[in-house]
Formats: sequence, structure tokens, C-alpha cells
Amino acid sequence: MRRILVMSGKGGVGKTTVAVNLAVKLSKEFKVGLLDIDFHGPNVPKMLGLEGRNVESEDEKIIPIKYNNNLKVLSISFLLENKDSPVIWRGALKHKVVHQFLNDVKWGELDYLIIDMPPGTGDEVISMAQLIEKPAETILVSTPQEVSLMDVKKTINFSKQLGIKIIGVIENMSGEIFGTGKVEKEVQEQNIPFLGKISLSKVISQASDKGKPFILTQGDSTEEFNKIIKKITENQTSVN
Repeated sequence: MRRILVMSGKGGVGKTTVAVNLAVKLSKEFKVGLLDIDFHGPNVPKMLGLEGRNVESEDEKIIPIKYNNNLKVLSISFLLENKDSPVIWRGALKHKVVHQFLNDVKWGELDYLIIDMPPGTGDEVISMAQLIEKPAETILVSTPQEVSLMDVKKTINFSKQLGIKIIGVIENMSGEIFGTGKVEKEVQEQNIPFLGKISLSKVISQASDKGKPFILTQGDSTEEFNKIIKKITENQTSVN
């Protein structure tokens, strides 16, 4: 099983959009689990049209929500009584929940476990990086803005220090508004693979709001993302 963490140095760069659409696309051919540990912004259920669902348990194991025949989903949102309540937890409790999500979930047989991480390198990210079974890999998401690039450098160094293989970096929201090409230039200087660009698109935003992954539609953005996914699936060097 490949364990892939989708990370970003800061929020608002489209990390969850990448994680969700990657999982949905992979589920066309593989058995996939999608784990949302962005405790303070669990948006995976919204983007998949699974809002309001609650998980059940069996044999003291959490049963994830079934999205389609090959994709199962678990989010902290499924465990909250009030979906609008903020998660106000200290580091120790977050660590405990991350441990439970990694050890007490009835995923069944998986080819991929895609993990939507919180932005930055805080408590949940550290816990996941320490607790997840190795080998683990990461995909980093950044916009072309300088502030995003500054933070993605920290995430690159974080992954290296914790022994997590970096599959590559995606430039999201590429185009006239935020610019283009800066992410590719930066990662090449650090000898990190560049996976590709996803253009800023109203289609992507509207699809996410409707709970329908854009990867299931036609258009330039889907074509761009399909090329990125091909690079990810071809990169098998750390699979156990």
C-alpha cells in the first residue's frame, strides 16, 4: 500500500482539492482510502457531497464512509455532533486521535491511502509523520505567490528531516492572477520533482462547492490534473 500525505506550507492553496480529486481518480483503478486529518478545516466531506454523514463502529474499529466501490473516506467531521463547532484540542489529544485514525479504522485492503494534512507543520502533522507506517510519501501543493513558496520550503525541509519521500510539488491556481512558473523554478533549484500546474479555474471552485470532484468533468483543468496523476502513479520507487 502506498501512503501519500498531501501537504502545504499554508492554508488556502488547494491542498484538499488535490487530495480529493487524486483519491477519486485513483479509485477508478485502485482501492483507495481518503483520510482527512485537517481537524480545524475538514472540508473533504463537503467536496465529496458527504456532509452530514456519521460513521459507525464494528469490533471496536471505525468504519469509514463508502464514496464508491473503491473509495472509502474518513474525516474528523464525521465524528462531530455539531458540524459547525470548532475543534479546540491540545496537542496530546490531537496525537491520540491521529493514532486512532491510523490504527483503529476498518479500511480493508487498500492500494493507496491518501491523507489530507493540515497546512503547516503543527501538532497533527508531526504526529502523522511520526506515527504513520513507513515508507510514506508526500505531495506538496503551493500557489505561485511568494508567501506560499516561502512556506513550502519549510514543508520540504520538514519532509526530509522526518524521512518522508517527496513525490513532487504541484503549482495550483497557476495563471494570470497569481502568476506562473515560480514553483517549478524553486523546486528545480532544490532538486525536487515538479509534478505540474493546475490553472486557476472557476470550474474547479464550482465543482467543489457542489460536492462533485472536477476530475469527473471534462476540461483543461482535468487534462492538467490527469498528467500529474500519471506522474504520481508511475513513481513507485518507495512502494513496499
